[in-house]
Amino acid sequence: MKKLVRILDGNIFALSEDNGDMTFSPTNPAGFFGFDTRLLSTWRLSIDGEPLHPLAVHEPSYYRIRFFLVPGNPTHYVDAKASVIRDRWIADSSFTERLTVLNHTGQSVDHVVRIDIDSDFAPIYHVVWPQASALRGYREVAEDCLRLGYRRDKFHRVTDVSTSEAAEVDERGFTFRIRIGPQGKWSTTLRVKGLVLRPDGADVRDRLRYAEAQVGSQLRHDLTHWLADAPRLHCDWEPMTMTYQRGLVDLAGLRFSPLAMPHETMLAAGLPWSATIIGRDSIITSFQTLPFVPGLAATTLRLLALDQGSVLDDFRDEEPGKMLNEFRYGEMAAFEERPQSPYFGGADVTPLFVVLLDEYERWTGDAALVRELEDATRAALHWIDEYGDLRGDGYLWYQPRNERSGALNHCWKDSPEAICYRDGRLPGLPRATCELQGYAYDAKRRGARLAREFWGDPAYADRLERQAEELKRRFNQDFWIADGEYFALALGPDGDQVDALASNMGHLLWSGIVERPRAEAVAGHLLGPRLFSGWGVRTLATGQTSYNPLGYHVGAVWPFDNSLIACGLYRYGFVAEAGLIAESIIDAAQHFAGRMPEAFAGYDRELTRYPVPYPASNSPQASATGATFLLLRTLLGLEPYGEHLVVHPAVPQRFGRIELLEIPGRWGRMDAIGNARLVTR
Repeated sequence: MKKLVRILDGNIFALSEDNGDMTFSPTNPAGFFGFDTRLLSTWRLSIDGEPLHPLAVHEPSYYRIRFFLVPGNPTHYVDAKASVIRDRWIADSSFTERLTVLNHTGQSVDHVVRIDIDSDFAPIYHVVWPQASALRGYREVAEDCLRLGYRRDKFHRVTDVSTSEAAEVDERGFTFRIRIGPQGKWSTTLRVKGLVLRPDGADVRDRLRYAEAQVGSQLRHDLTHWLADAPRLHCDWEPMTMTYQRGLVDLAGLRFSPLAMPHETMLAAGLPWSATIIGRDSIITSFQTLPFVPGLAATTLRLLALDQGSVLDDFRDEEPGKMLNEFRYGEMAAFEERPQSPYFGGADVTPLFVVLLDEYERWTGDAALVRELEDATRAALHWIDEYGDLRGDGYLWYQPRNERSGALNHCWKDSPEAICYRDGRLPGLPRATCELQGYAYDAKRRGARLAREFWGDPAYADRLERQAEELKRRFNQDFWIADGEYFALALGPDGDQVDALASNMGHLLWSGIVERPRAEAVAGHLLGPRLFSGWGVRTLATGQTSYNPLGYHVGAVWPFDNSLIACGLYRYGFVAEAGLIAESIIDAAQHFAGRMPEAFAGYDRELTRYPVPYPASNSPQASATGATFLLLRTLLGLEPYGEHLVVHPAVPQRFGRIELLEIPGRWGRMDAIGNARLVTR
């Protein structure tokens, strides 16, 4: 797969080769995408029949990119007589390209400039997992405009391409026959706009009074305001500051307005394959970034409550009270070829919703939202007991209702091979992964606080607390593998321990379900040579039959996973171990230009000397980006207590001095400062 460059605006994005071209082939993911459809799969520039080759690529922001090019093969580069600049930016469901051709000779020259244009209108699912594909749809030619469209019953997507300069337009693109004077230049502005059409031909976003488009200076102003409103970071270790600033910009780029809430913004889960609502990622990222951009959490909570399950629907794995895990707008969702609109196949999303609501109130003091979402939160807590407890034993289990096209695993490690025994066997269904029990425990404890302090229901609070304590007691008995001194990855359908050694244990520390005497053994495994690669904690330990350093959930390192693990270690007093993970993950990010990737390979640091990229990883990815912020919170020991922000730093030597200024919360704005010291337990 060719390395692609990208620009984005939430769930609208463009992927191209380093010369700016998008070249169609069934296995090439390049293109212009919007609302889970590839709206443009061919966008190819030539000058006098020759392709363009890159001299440089400049990326001034997440929504803008500039290509500096010369016609022909590399042998043409010496004393090139012409050069080309492609200046491209994206906004408002469209991208605009300012094309400039420069004449470097002392004579007038004639050129034929050609833009080849086409689309396969492929669903994003077909691009992620390549399948046989073909160009399809209809084409309409008008003066200086080309319309590409695809219609299937009521599903209708359109791409309109227009130019500011006169062109010969045909069904396959634009031709410009130009003359440029001595040392002169010629330019045209091309606009590519994607439309989601209703049966009456109107764009669906017009009916919803979609948020006013932001272009040019508005986008720059929005980004400037976003960065200015976030806390300011000063750190002696430059990589920390670099990753923080990169993270703020990537979060800004991932913001979009969902159709259900057109005047609110939340985060798309990741580019390119998860540029949509993923409930799990939205909640976790909102939790990670609460001390920095708390407004994201409020939108996430309201949207998930709005789409909360209300009926039993096997196809969508929907149940009353359950929170959605994915929402897609594409063709496969529209025709129920996949259960994505919405899809509820995530057993972890519902308890995490309760966790986020409580944490949001602790940081912001927004009691009004807690009261507004009381019914949704009670329904979520009821779902844990009524539908999540499939065996009636007090544990949170999952078993897909949709066995044909739904996900097999309903936890964050959702690939088919992720939940396994140490010998590589896969357990039957239902399954109860260990971290789900931690989330349920934490949700009940937090739900009890909300019931007692905001809903005026102390009896309900008492019941939730009793349930939480009983769950903790039984969990530490049933999941503990005594001869290995670690927690099983899951329980199988017969209640047997699925005994793989995996990173999920770290989430147990984050949730607080681990009994104190067992925490040291858990920490020892997490930082031991089988799980800790030197760059971070692997998803699955070496020595397990299924371990693969390039395995998505069976050996790769995930920054978001590590951020929760570090937070959990700090909670149990293992501050040196938490600092080591933070240092390793931030260090790894520098090999990705400061951008935290979704995952990278789990090779030993001593073997590779640098973190090896994971193939086809989302980047930027929301919860990976959020890892930087939760790690920073952990290093500074930031915790809200009532109306106060408590700062209890444990900063490793490499970071030096950390200053985080103007932290927003119920206290207004506060500063936190931590100086490096030798940290011991």
